Amino acid sequence: MKCSFCGNDIEKGTGMMFVQNDGKIFYFCSSKCEKNRFKLGRIPRKVKWTDEAVKIKSGVKK
Repeated sequence: MKCSFCGNDIEKGTGMMFVQNDGKIFYFCSSKCEKNRFKLGRIPRKVKWTDEAVKIKSGVKK
């Protein structure tokens, strides 16, 4: 399973699962990712250390 914010793999038995009232499920590898997503309202592609930002910077397409 991958972190919903940074894209890193989450080992079995670790991490956090967050379920919103509308049924959307988010998985986080650390509290750093959770805080960036919800408390700070950041977008993963604009944060330099996430996988999405690295892919955009290097020019790799999915």
